[in-house]
Amino acid sequence: MVTAVAGTVNDLAMMGAQPLYLSCSFILEEGLEIKTLQTVVNSIAKELQESGAMIVCGDTKVVPHGCADGIFINTAGLGQVRRTGISAHQIRQGDAIIVSRDIGCHGATVLMSREGLELTSELKSDCATLWPVVEALLAAGIDIHAMRDATRGGLSAVTNEWARTSGVGITLDKKSIPVRDEVRGLCELYGMEPYDLANEGTFVLALPAEQADVALAVMQHFAICPNAAVIGHADHQQPGKVVLVTPWGSLRYLDAPQGELLPRIC
Repeated sequence: MVTAVAGTVNDLAMMGAQPLYLSCSFILEEGLEIKTLQTVVNSIAKELQESGAMIVCGDTKVVPHGCADGIFINTAGLGQVRRTGISAHQIRQGDAIIVSRDIGCHGATVLMSREGLELTSELKSDCATLWPVVEALLAAGIDIHAMRDATRGGLSAVTNEWARTSGVGITLDKKSIPVRDEVRGLCELYGMEPYDLANEGTFVLALPAEQADVALAVMQHFAICPNAAVIGHADHQQPGKVVLVTPWGSLRYLDAPQGELLPRIC
């Protein structure tokens, strides 16, 4: 339910827009408990406070039992653009690539839940509203060239899309990419890569290298960016490709994910 709000708010934030107004529609399965619906509504209201956005319209439909898996939520949003020109087309050779936090927590958490894994771990989804930290970056005068939340397809999808769109190459340093041990362990168990896992509160930035330290200082004031890091740079070594440098100095392509690792939940 938090994802329904955070996902839409984050889509606006990644465009440099302040989230203002949301629609919110419910499809409820016949027999859904009022207590469950109240919990969902309360969590939505709490998450809206993070961005200051308001729900201004919506709709509710009830469908027969067995037709909606309990509850479906649909949101859309409007915002006010605070910075124009944020686009993958603006990425330039020498730009630093920054990730806001450790990757893959959301996808790994969903995987654990669906597979019924009962591991001793504090792993939980990274779902969060990103507008406050984006607003702070804009206020600090950071010249953001490109910005994307690493949702479906994760870091791999974002960087490959950027490389294709901008025509530059992107080189990532594997040892600089923050990944929790629990996420790494699950990936090894299932033959996945953390770079492909979905995130719901993690975003990637491309900006001039000389502004990277200032951007990190701003981001680290926020609890949702505990280990923001420079993970690579844009170059012309392999135009249109993403290259991963291993801790041993070898190189390999980081390809875009093929298909969905997990069935979609949003």
